[in-house]
Amino acid sequence: MIPEIDSQIGISVYTTKFSGIGGKIRNDPEDFEVSELISKHATNSITPESGYAVYKLKKKKIDTNHALSGIFRKTGVRLKSLGLKDASAVTEQFVGSPHKGKPIEDFSTEKYSLRKIGFTKKPLSKKDMIGNNFKIQISDCSENLTSFDEHNQILNFYGYQRFGSKRPVTHLIGKAILQRDFDMAVDLILSFTSSYDSAENTEIREKLSDKANYKKYFDKVPSQMDIEKIVLKEMIGHDDSIRAIRAIPLSLRRFYIQAYESYIFNKSLSTAFLDGENLFESQSGDVCFDSKSIIGKFKDGVEQYLALPFVGYSYYKKTRFDYSISKILVDEEITPKDFFIKEMQEVSSEGGFRQAAIHCTDYMSEKNRVEFSLSRGSFATILLREIMKPNDPLNAGF
Repeated sequence: MIPEIDSQIGISVYTTKFSGIGGKIRNDPEDFEVSELISKHATNSITPESGYAVYKLKKKKIDTNHALSGIFRKTGVRLKSLGLKDASAVTEQFVGSPHKGKPIEDFSTEKYSLRKIGFTKKPLSKKDMIGNNFKIQISDCSENLTSFDEHNQILNFYGYQRFGSKRPVTHLIGKAILQRDFDMAVDLILSFTSSYDSAENTEIREKLSDKANYKKYFDKVPSQMDIEKIVLKEMIGHDDSIRAIRAIPLSLRRFYIQAYESYIFNKSLSTAFLDGENLFESQSGDVCFDSKSIIGKFKDGVEQYLALPFVGYSYYKKTRFDYSISKILVDEEITPKDFFIKEMQEVSSEGGFRQAAIHCTDYMSEKNRVEFSLSRGSFATILLREIMKPNDPLNAGF
């Protein structure tokens, strides 16, 4: 039985026949540890000499963006991360300065610490991040964790946090922007409710479903709803939905579009699996990634990983998946050209490709603890979903 939340984010299948151990994750942040992995070349490029400073950011109960904002407020220096880590874990990642200059002194707060580890001749980039290592404790589970076969083949779905987890709305906002329904996008940002959200947040969102309440309830919006406050301020001042959306940080606006692309990808992967397509072996005519993550056409006798299109305005139709993807787009009332947004060109997306199956290494399990490494862009929650088969993923800590 596929949970309702899975269907909402485009996942309609399990790819393993393993019965699942149930249980719960993230009882405490320490139960979910994430360490970023960078390439050997990037590791070897870090030296004690001067250049672009590189730091290790360790944090818990705060996401990457808010931690970096806190560092900027404290030091006046903007640091860039190679990837985003959420708040519901203990995470360690590389961050660096995009400019040369005096490095930040090591410091720590209640939620994060920053430690300088050296310098590079040029700034680290997202391409240097090759994956993440996970150490996860699963509580209240059955005793058969060790019977999960590490060689199980699992589809590379986008996980719950891509869509807002407790409030799965990011892809809906993205779709509204793509359909040029900017009023709807604002309404979703402010008033979309979920049964998993807090009673306080739900109450204020219900009030904000009526534009007449914007000014009246502005001061009652809780501090954690910072994006909502940005949008509300613009709507109160100018009543212009495009202007209000543009007031949101660019990275988040782009994320809305990417979340909708992720939803389409999840639906495409689910449909292809149900249609009996072989998603774990590439074949003639397929687009694939090689062992160095370089994309190209299938070559016989070469180690390659099948890739599926990630729909954007440059959507590539010449794959065995086009029939099902095109049908999904028709049902969604979206076309590839919609991903070029004249009214908001900075969030347009050309699309690309994504690996069809999860590439898992260093898998170990003992009692109720599991450890593994995943390549960049793959979600630990998707592997855990197959191990646990939770009836209610969000209540199970996903």
